[in-house]
Amino acid sequence: MKVLYAASEAVPFVKTGGLADVAGSLPAALVKAGVDCRVILPKYGAIDPEIRSKMKHIYDGTLYVAWREKFVGIDSYEYEGVTYYFVDNEEYFNREGYYGYPDDAERFSFFSRAVLNCIPALGFQPDIIHANDWHTALIPVLLKLEHPDDPRYTKIKTLFTIHNLRYQGIFPKNVMSDVLGLDWKYFNNGDFEFYDAVNFMKAGLIYTDYISTVSKTYAEEIQYEYYGEHLDGLLRKRQKDLFGIVNGINNTIYDPKTDKEIYVNYDVKSAAEGKVDNKVRLQRELGLAESRRTPLVAMITRLVPNKGIDLITRIIDEMLEHENMQFVLLGTGEHDYEEWFKELAWRHPTKASVNIRFSNQLAQRIYAGSNIFLMPSTFEPCGLGQLIAMRYGSIPVVRETGGLKDTVVQFDRSDPDKGNGFLFYEYNAHEMMYAVKRALSVYENLREWRQLVYTAMKSDFSWTRSAGEYKQLYERLQKKK
Repeated sequence: MKVLYAASEAVPFVKTGGLADVAGSLPAALVKAGVDCRVILPKYGAIDPEIRSKMKHIYDGTLYVAWREKFVGIDSYEYEGVTYYFVDNEEYFNREGYYGYPDDAERFSFFSRAVLNCIPALGFQPDIIHANDWHTALIPVLLKLEHPDDPRYTKIKTLFTIHNLRYQGIFPKNVMSDVLGLDWKYFNNGDFEFYDAVNFMKAGLIYTDYISTVSKTYAEEIQYEYYGEHLDGLLRKRQKDLFGIVNGINNTIYDPKTDKEIYVNYDVKSAAEGKVDNKVRLQRELGLAESRRTPLVAMITRLVPNKGIDLITRIIDEMLEHENMQFVLLGTGEHDYEEWFKELAWRHPTKASVNIRFSNQLAQRIYAGSNIFLMPSTFEPCGLGQLIAMRYGSIPVVRETGGLKDTVVQFDRSDPDKGNGFLFYEYNAHEMMYAVKRALSVYENLREWRQLVYTAMKSDFSWTRSAGEYKQLYERLQKKK
């Protein structure tokens, strides 16, 4: 089975979010599972010059973006057993950033066309093209509209993965003719039309053979108005072709036994002492009162409303005043939130540490040194933080939504071997507080807490499991008529 995995970013070449982690890990796991999976990305100017110098140039040509004739090149590079292809056009991709430009519609429609038009030059004929998020949503559309009778393309099936439905690639409707060069009938019939604008993701959802998203619960949630971002009706129509597969994490990168960023390495057997040693060193670094037994509650997050920040601001002062606990936050986001948390640290100088920045080293140290990891999101397609936290023995307290619901199992004292965290359902500050208090109560029982940490650290969220589910989905897709 041959799969061409199309994405706008992938570790280690470029990363702005979780998609890069998926595109940098899932293909390698698929290769190990016996799938010939190759990845195709834009050749951004910001890719490490050392990597760029080792790329092999395999194709030069041109293609049309509506009326514009543009150069297109293809380079290839081998990394950890996976072949990566890079679509080259300096006008579109040799920039400081990756997204947020006025011509993004043109840039990524070019990329989608290049993915398809350059397949004959790759020496690789895919059975399936796996597209990801709005940047590649045009691939299934253009495959069917521009290559309907070409025998090199007619057997190719498409899978489109939604990583976050909120970001859909919405542009002014003049894009239809001026950038896409498509007949207006595809706007007038509703394939692209979205509140009198053009919506790349909507069109991709209509034309792709199968749709997947990054957790089973999120696949269900987005069929309802609250989560559906105005596409819930379309997703309900396609529910038989909609699947949810939880993302994994790279167990080699996220391994407390070998992680060079943390203070003290440990494994599941030595976690009891190892985490205490990491906590005390973290407390010292952050200026918190040093205490081996005081539970440390952590958040590593973007400071934006959908991460549940409003719930934190309502009750964290009360908890720090009345509970035996400390709080550490790492992240950036909206200015008002940043200022609020800075004032929190001023009000509780020995119990709260607020770090308005991002540091991979500090993030790893927080995972290793914290006892409880808080994620009260309004929605969470999959979530990565809770998976990493459990890998490091930090127990998640999460809202019951999306991938959080699919990966965190409620701890129950009557059956302590199964639970790996704590959940609350209603988006309510006091419900969240009660969930944290339940966690603090179990923390006081050393035997129960050690069992909980053991269960969390032994939970399997590796890419091997996810790759197996994707392989089964690919096989099912191949049989689809």
